[in-house]
Amino acid sequence: MLVEINKYLDYIKDVRNYSENTIIGYETELKKFENYLKKTNIDYKKITKEEIWQYLKYLDDQNYEKRSIAKHITAIRSFYDFLKSENKIEFNIFKTIRNPKIDKTLPNFLNYEELATLLDFNNAKTPWEIEERCIFEMLYATGLRVSELSNIKLKDVDVTNRSIKVMGKGSKERIVYFGKHAKKAYEDYMNVRDQLLKKDLEYVFVNKIGGKLSRSSIEQIFLKRAKKISLEHHISPHTLRHTFATHILENGADIRTVQELLGHEKLGTTQIYTHLTSDYLKEEYRKKLPRQ
Repeated sequence: MLVEINKYLDYIKDVRNYSENTIIGYETELKKFENYLKKTNIDYKKITKEEIWQYLKYLDDQNYEKRSIAKHITAIRSFYDFLKSENKIEFNIFKTIRNPKIDKTLPNFLNYEELATLLDFNNAKTPWEIEERCIFEMLYATGLRVSELSNIKLKDVDVTNRSIKVMGKGSKERIVYFGKHAKKAYEDYMNVRDQLLKKDLEYVFVNKIGGKLSRSSIEQIFLKRAKKISLEHHISPHTLRHTFATHILENGADIRTVQELLGHEKLGTTQIYTHLTSDYLKEEYRKKLPRQ
């Protein structure tokens, strides 16, 4: 089965142009499935519906959330589609398995006061602090995914037009824009970036050893920043993406525009922010109107 999994991973990389994060996720989920089948002596080509339910129960017993179980099913279903196309199986039994219904949760975002605190880097003096300030300003100004920010190259940034060419999910290219604050943060960072480099680097953001700054490193920067300014709730790079979407909708942006800026394939993914802004406005109304 591992041979087939590796063929499938090559296929979604070279033919389907899946993103690096999706490929890594699918590989993890498929290899976990393969290990389970090996332990339970189940033939992957002859697996029954009952055996599939036993596997899903196994995931549930390991405290996997519904969303994670759904990702497993999606990855395995896609793998079995590949097996069918290769004439390894006659029927994709995973097409008879529905993903668990996932409870919709509103994404976490910052209000304007919290955002101002997060972006207050007035004391930034070292090149590393100046880089961190640029990271935060760019994430809020553009609504980029953390993986997209990590992959920005110098040639992708047009400072004059305050725009960035981004390669998003599914290798889809789009243009995002940034404002004057982010431009100033970027120019300040460019003035000190050479001090962080040990060799030429095409990527904008640099890690401690002079290489490309990774997604996990950016997440660690957020953890450190949240602890330093004592924010009451958890923040991550995605928090600024949610904040960007919420604030721009609150200020009258068209939802189709927000969909394009965020790089969402489906409008329904973007529409959750309209619910978020409605709930926020309702709460603000109740807090601020004296006569209820």
